[in-house]
Amino acid sequence: MRKVKWGVMGTAMIFERNTAEGMRQAENCEMYAIAGRSPDKTEKFKEKYGFQKAYNSYEELLADPEVEAVYIPLPNTMHHDWTIRALRAKKHVLCEKPIATTAAEAQEMFNAAKENGVYLMEAFAYLHSPIISALAEDVQSGVIGDIRYMEAGFCTSDYNHSNIRMRKETCGGCTYDLGVYANSLVLRILGREPETVQAIAHKAPDGIDLYTTSIFEYADGAVANIECGMVLATDKHRGFASFQIHGTKGEISSDRFNFNAHGKLSYRLQTFDGIDEVRTIDVPHNYRLEVEQLGRCIIDGEKPAVSGTFSLANARIIDRILSAIGYGTPDHL
Repeated sequence: MRKVKWGVMGTAMIFERNTAEGMRQAENCEMYAIAGRSPDKTEKFKEKYGFQKAYNSYEELLADPEVEAVYIPLPNTMHHDWTIRALRAKKHVLCEKPIATTAAEAQEMFNAAKENGVYLMEAFAYLHSPIISALAEDVQSGVIGDIRYMEAGFCTSDYNHSNIRMRKETCGGCTYDLGVYANSLVLRILGREPETVQAIAHKAPDGIDLYTTSIFEYADGAVANIECGMVLATDKHRGFASFQIHGTKGEISSDRFNFNAHGKLSYRLQTFDGIDEVRTIDVPHNYRLEVEQLGRCIIDGEKPAVSGTFSLANARIIDRILSAIGYGTPDHL
């Protein structure tokens, strides 16, 4: 089987905790090169994960002609610059969410991908999960009728201020870190952007949002509620994710669910005419699914499952939420 040679830009925790295992499992992935700013840490990652090459600068990785695709798990403020550099080096890119800190930045990134004839996909691993496909198929089948209300939430523990999620200069806050998941789930299920967006937030002294709740209103009268927060017990690594979808004929609600989780996940389907069942889906490692899917785009010409159209729509929604809560212009712009 043909394998895509991947380069990883950075030694971020999300790579070590999640994506590394996904890449190891992916049948069409070769973990070829790793680049980092700390030579010792980069060499340790090379040995631990079996990379063939270790580079002490991102420029060196992009200059390697053997690297076909690049995974970018860098801080939010670095996504735009390094993604465009990688695209201009003719590398396909899987960039962690949020793909950019503004919709304008995201548009520039997708323009660069088109100009250079390479793929760019936002790393929403959970959107590759079969439970999301099953959920969307049930909604689209009309089994619960026309959607009148949907809610989605994602909350976690808070973090030490040294964490990039907790600092304004690195575009921290719960909307960028967690809200992008809840918003994207609503966008995936409802399939359209809202007409109006209202939001309020509880903020830290430096201006990042620690808890945000948003209301989306749609032209057909449907309403969605999104909540996200970094407000649970400090350093306990706790979290929960949930959703509910209410239609004119019934409802669907999360049962055993979390974003990016694998294993046996489930949701409950109830209709007004008597259906009441828990649907259980066997979910593979989501990060494996996203790496394999972009690999098939490169090898076989598939279209990215997380399209540019989708990512731009989600970025526009995030812009509107951040504007509503007075987050302000990202400090790096």
